[in-house]
Amino acid sequence: MSFIRPDALATLLRWREFLIGLALDLVGLVTVLGPTRANLILGVLLMGLGSALMFVGMQRARFRATGGGIGVVDVDERQISYFGPASGGAVTLEDLARIAVVPPHAWELSDSFGRVLEIPVNAEGADALFDAFSALPGISASRLGDATRVKPVARTSVWEKPHRRLS
Repeated sequence: MSFIRPDALATLLRWREFLIGLALDLVGLVTVLGPTRANLILGVLLMGLGSALMFVGMQRARFRATGGGIGVVDVDERQISYFGPASGGAVTLEDLARIAVVPPHAWELSDSFGRVLEIPVNAEGADALFDAFSALPGISASRLGDATRVKPVARTSVWEKPHRRLS
């Protein structure tokens, strides 16, 4: 039996990386204030690590949906797979040509062969898409976060594969 309410626990889990980074920053600050030079070096390193973790944690927390959507997302070996009750499919990151958000609130992944894969933003395992999308050239983490929080009224493009130029 848990002493923490389910909604409070969900919020803590959503912001877990940020909170761990904050704790590292506080431990680093206390260590910096210690009496020796070794404490100063260790404290600065802990604060740097904590700050980096807070930054990444904030981006991830903005991206994470509440879950409870239909279907399951699996990201493995640079391949995104979606298993839904009525549809599904897979696309590799190398073949991915465009990412958009479409109503009611789903990711639309288009590959270079013209296939389209729709994944609900709140599907089980959809938070793994953040790491997969982050590997794409020129993608904006803030646009990814905004796309998960704001329900679109029309197709909204989040990323397109850069075109190669002939020299």
